[in-house]
Amino acid sequence: MKWTDSREIAIALAEARPDTDPTTVNFVDLYRWVLALPGFSDDPKRSGEKILEAIQAAWIEEVE
Repeated sequence: MKWTDSREIAIALAEARPDTDPTTVNFVDLYRWVLALPGFSDDPKRSGEKILEAIQAAWIEEVE
């Protein structure tokens, strides 16, 4: 997975953290959790606020 795979990342986060409300996650934690996902293999420096926002939004959609 790469940073641009926001939907795939959101699905993985929803599966890895089923008891987490994505609306309450701060970007520091979200960033660390994405890096820790199995199959994630992008450069940590390529992330940014807009990418994290897209991932969080996709995760919120995924759990609704």
